[in-house]
This record gives sequence, C-alpha cells and structure tokens, in this order.
Amino acid sequence: MNYARQITFPDNVNYIIMKLNSYGFDAFAVGGCVRDSILGRIPNDWDITTNALPEDIKNIFERTYDTGIKHGTVSVGIEDAHIEVTTYRIDGEYSDNRRPDSVRFTSSLREDLARRDFTVNSIAYHPEKGIIDFFEGLKDLENCRIRAVGDASLRFREDALRMLRAVRFSAQLGFGIEKSTYASIKGNAGLIVNISNERIRDELNKILVSQNPMHFDCLYHTGLLKYIMPEFMICYETGQNNPYHVYNVASHILHTVKYVKNTSILRWTMLLHDIGKPAQKTTDDNGIDHFYGHQKASADIAGNILNRLRFDKDSIKKIVRLIVYHDTDISDNEKAIRKLIGKVGEASFLDLTEVQRADAMGQNREYLEKRLLQLENIVNIYNKIMGDKHCLSKKDMAVNGHDLMAIGMEPGKELNNMLNYLLDCVLDSPELNNKQKLTEIAKNKMG
Repeated sequence: MNYARQITFPDNVNYIIMKLNSYGFDAFAVGGCVRDSILGRIPNDWDITTNALPEDIKNIFERTYDTGIKHGTVSVGIEDAHIEVTTYRIDGEYSDNRRPDSVRFTSSLREDLARRDFTVNSIAYHPEKGIIDFFEGLKDLENCRIRAVGDASLRFREDALRMLRAVRFSAQLGFGIEKSTYASIKGNAGLIVNISNERIRDELNKILVSQNPMHFDCLYHTGLLKYIMPEFMICYETGQNNPYHVYNVASHILHTVKYVKNTSILRWTMLLHDIGKPAQKTTDDNGIDHFYGHQKASADIAGNILNRLRFDKDSIKKIVRLIVYHDTDISDNEKAIRKLIGKVGEASFLDLTEVQRADAMGQNREYLEKRLLQLENIVNIYNKIMGDKHCLSKKDMAVNGHDLMAIGMEPGKELNNMLNYLLDCVLDSPELNNKQKLTEIAKNKMG
C-alpha cells in the first residue's frame, strides 16, 4: 500500500498545534484523523493530544469549552470549528467495562498512545516531526488488519464496546481482524451486555452503512450477535428450500443489505425484512419451504429490536412500514401503483422499489432479469403518476368532510367511510377527482 507520509492539516488544527508548541508544549494530531489521512481518506474530525494540562489549554486559547474536562478534554473554538484537545493520560481501572474510573495525566506521548484501542488508531503526527508510530500501526495499515494495542483481552475488558468497534473498523476499511484480537473478542463477547443500547446501535449502524456491510457476519462468528440481537441467530440455521432462493435466511438477508443503497433506513430494513421467517417456516409435501405471514412477523420483531436499540420513532415507523410491504406483489399498471402509493405513502414508494430490487438481488438469479425489468417499469409508471399530479390521498381529493356534510351527511364513522370510498374511486379513475363528480357519487351512494 502506498500511504501518505505527509499529512495536510486544516488551518485551524495547524494553528492549535503550533500555538501550543510556541508555549513550550508538545502537540500532535492523533487517532482516526491520522489513520484516514494516511489512507488518503478525508477525516470527519480532527483530534489533538498534548502534554499541556487542561488549565494550560484554557489559558492559551480565548474560546474553550469543557467538553470532557474529567478526562482531560477541552474543545478549542477557532472561527466556526471546535477542535478537541486532550491531555496525555493514563486510564485507571474500568470497573464497568465502559469507562475508566479515573484518569492520571502523564508527560509521555507513548503512555497516552498505549491506552488506545487499535494500532491503526494509535498513530500520532506532527507537521515537523512527522509520523510517530510506537505500536506498528503503519504496518497494520499496510497489512489491512485491525489489531489491538498491547493485550487485546485487557483492551476489551476496559471498554467492551471496542469489540464492536473492531468489527466496525473492519467493515469501514475493508480490513481483516488480527488472529489474537479476533480470539479475544470471542473470549470476551459476553461483556458487551455492559454497553448501552444507544452505543451498540451507533456501531451497528456504521457497520451496516459501510462499503462492507456483510462484515456483520463477524458478529455471529465472534459470539457478539447472541448478546446484541439474539433474534437474528436462528436465521443462520434456517434453510430456504425454494426455487426462488439459493441461500439460508441469514445469508440472503446480508446479500440484500449489500445490494441496497447505503442509507440507514434502507440498510436496517433489509437487515430485518426477513427476520420473522424462521418462526413462519412450513414445508409442503414436495419438500418446498414456505414462509406465509413472515412479513408481519418480521415487522413485529423489527419493531421490538429498533425500540430496544433506541431508534427514533420516525425511523422505526419508516422501517417497519417498508418491512410490512416488502413482499407485496406490485403490478406494473397505474391503478395498482396508485393504490399502493396510497397505502405506503409517496415518500416511501421509491424506497419500497429499492427494497424489492435488493430482495431480488439476494435471491435466485434465474428470475432476476425479469424482476428488475418489472421494477424499472413500475418506477417509470410512478414517475408518470407523480408528473400528472394524480390524487393519491384524501388530502388531495376535490371534496372533504365539510363538502359531504353540506349534502346531508353527519360527522362520524359513516362520513369517514364515504371519504375512503371516494378515494378508492379516484384511485381507480383519476379523472373522477372533480368536486361535482364526487358529490354526485356520494349522493348516489347515500341512496
């Protein structure tokens, strides 16, 4: 691998480092920003480590914020940006497998880097001194592997989330996990129960939206999955002897995750869309497997998982709705598509076609071409419907409840039923969306 030896800093990062140096302190960029820069990636943020104490940092810079003062972190405000600057430290005991009970500041950069999780994240850089690499992080970048700094089991007992982070970095970077580090994850997997569901959710999300979402498989093989998503375990044991399938349920699911667009909503939809299949499996007299009712079963399980992982209500609603309709047979004609848009909503319809496309990609390729052509035709019809501004919901109808009360209907259930009936009429025949026509239909329906 040809990696960068020279790293270009943003001006604000360079300013902070050089100003700390001018006051006699060491300062280095450290962690993921260095790793990504070496790999030619654009860092999401920049972190600085220094032997300056928090009070020194606050005295040197005009705008500072105590974002993590207990652990030696001060954010320095430069124009519109906030850069975290952390004092070299040694962590105390981790009694809860999540965070150090105490920290002790040190003057040693090596001791500070030694407490970090993985070698690829323990590389420091200074614009004049260059790369500082005490733990062969560069070698691991060259070999495309994730390796713990020092004793892997100790690193994971300190912070159990690091096990999930190892899988996440392997997915984001396309790296393997070094043998002893992998073995230590297997040996300590049960500690993950000490981590909050929110932190687990965030790591799982990063795995799924990465370029290598099938690294999710590593969660199963290391034993982490049974603690964080036990409902998924049986999917690995459930075959699909059916002409439309060539994988077991888990492998099918992960292939569909790979083939769908890498948005959080779509990736989670695919991960959970068939999770209810094992409980719904039946086998007919010819030995063919069927999964009747798996759509609702999957939606129910998905709702439980997403709530447990503290997803926001809007995301849960979108994902569960897509799972409910993921296996709907969409006819490629305007009438059927208008009705389905009315059910799933305009905003979700194209997502549903993406879900169905990914589902087909994870099935028997013998039927793929025909299915993809049909989905392409469905999208074209959808675009025509939207371009022609067809009425697709009650809010778009030419009549409303007040109009129906004006012709003698009382407010209540019957009025709502009439609006639903009129909407069905309009979905069947868009040209009926006219106040006079709909009023006449309502009058005739009333008798």
